[in-house]
Order: sequence, then structure tokens, then C-alpha cells
Amino acid sequence: MDFKSELLRRKDEVEDVLVEYFGDKLGHQRTVVEAMEYSIKAGGKRLRPILLIEVCKLLGGNEEEALAFACAVEMIHTYSLIHDDLPAMDNDDFRRGKPTNHKVYGEGVAILAGDGLLNLAFETMLEKIIKTPGLMDRGIKAMHIISNASGIKGMIGGQVVDLESEGKKIDEDTLEFIHLTKTSAMIEASIKAGAVIGGAEEKEYRKLENYGRSVGLAFQIVDDILDVTGDEVKLGKKVGSDIDNEKSTYPSLYGLEKSKEMAYELFEKSLKSLEIFDSKADFLRELVEFLRVREY
Repeated sequence: MDFKSELLRRKDEVEDVLVEYFGDKLGHQRTVVEAMEYSIKAGGKRLRPILLIEVCKLLGGNEEEALAFACAVEMIHTYSLIHDDLPAMDNDDFRRGKPTNHKVYGEGVAILAGDGLLNLAFETMLEKIIKTPGLMDRGIKAMHIISNASGIKGMIGGQVVDLESEGKKIDEDTLEFIHLTKTSAMIEASIKAGAVIGGAEEKEYRKLENYGRSVGLAFQIVDDILDVTGDEVKLGKKVGSDIDNEKSTYPSLYGLEKSKEMAYELFEKSLKSLEIFDSKADFLRELVEFLRVREY
């Protein structure tokens, strides 16, 4: 089986579990649950949950233990996209080829749908910890990693600086901070959480942490590049939004060619971090090659 087919198979496995959390539409609050489900089912690469599960498996961990945390990470990621698309943020009309949440349900419900997904993520992790003997310590550590990456020390902090930087010329350190926190932090956290659940030793954990940081930053640099050179049909969203919103990006600060070189170097660095795992990390290596040349 080629890698793209294998990646699609694992994506489908995550989605089969993920949609189960939205089977009960409840009563009076039905609308917000439907709005949450709308964005969850809108598609996407499911990169973060796949990484969490694969790292856990790489270390010989229990995939079933990792699934709830993987779904939680995707819920957090999806909530951030709902809020990111709002008029007060990036004001986008399309996400993954479909109308954004606020275009379908209105701004108020979209905000609450994002809040609902964030809260459901922690409900999901806590329920798994409570119901699984022997997972308490590892589960709480994994949840702490995810909490830090999604809060003011991570994604929210990066989003704030990103908003404050619109229309301004920022320096290289500020741009790197935005990218490391707003996007890279949750990718890195997915890998670290998977490592903890999988029972990683200290050396293994540090190598995987380095892999996650390099892949996460490279992923965002490629996103910046695609916002300039990408195909709107393949991306499922408008290109040039960074320019429209007067955002500083790697291409705007370094130029396209230098940005491509920086992403390449980071991907190479990520591969070196996997050397201690031999063939067990082949899926993670192939994922790097896939992300290196992605068009969406």
C-alpha cells in the first residue's frame, strides 16, 4: 500500500471514532452540537491525532488508550479553526472547501461551538483517565501537555501576538514565536502526549519532542508558502489571506526561496531526531516526505 493510501486509512480510523462523540444531539442545545459536528466533519488531514496515535504505537503503547486523547486534540484544533475564521479574527468565508461555521450558524453559535469543542476535549480526556485503570499518571501528564500547548503559553498566546502584529513590521524572533506557539505547539504536543501515553523513556521523549518541534514549524512555513503559491481548489480556502490581513509571514520576511530552504532544513532536522528508532519510525519518516511536498 502506498503512503497516501495508508495515511487516508488512518485518517478514516480517527474519524470513525471522532464522530461517535456527536451521536447524541441532546435536546434544547441541539443547535450548538450540530454546529460542533459540522466543523468536525468538514474534513482535514487529521495530522495531530494521527501523530499522537502513531507515536504511542511506535513505543509499544496501547492504541486504544491513545484514541481519546487523539480525538481531544482534533476537537481543540477544530475549535481554533472556527474561532480563527470569525470576522474578528481572519474573517474567512470558506474552510476545507465548505462555508465556515459562522457563515452557516451565525457568529454567536460559532463562538459557542468552538467553546463547546474545547470543553468536550477535556471531558473526553478526563473520562478516559477515570475509566482506565493504570492510565491516571500518564493520562494527566498527557492532558497537561495538551493544556499548555492550547492555552496562553501556546496556541492562544500565539494567536494574540498574531492579531497584534497585523499591519505591523515584526522582527524574525516575533514571527518565530507566533509560528511556534500558534501552530507548531499543538503538533508538538500531540507527539509528546503520544510519547507519554506510550511510556517513552527520557531519551526517546526528547528525540520525539525535537521531531515535533521541527515538523510543526516546517508545517507552518509550508502553510505560509502555500498562501502565496497554492491552489484554492486543493487548499479548500482562499489564498492570499495573509496578504489581505497584512500579516507577516516567512515569505514576506525571507522571500519564497529562502522560506523553502528553511522548511527543508527543518524537515531534515526532524528526520535526524528519529535515528534512534530504526525502522519502527518509518511511518513518521514517510510523513515528513509527504508534508515536505504537500499542496494542501
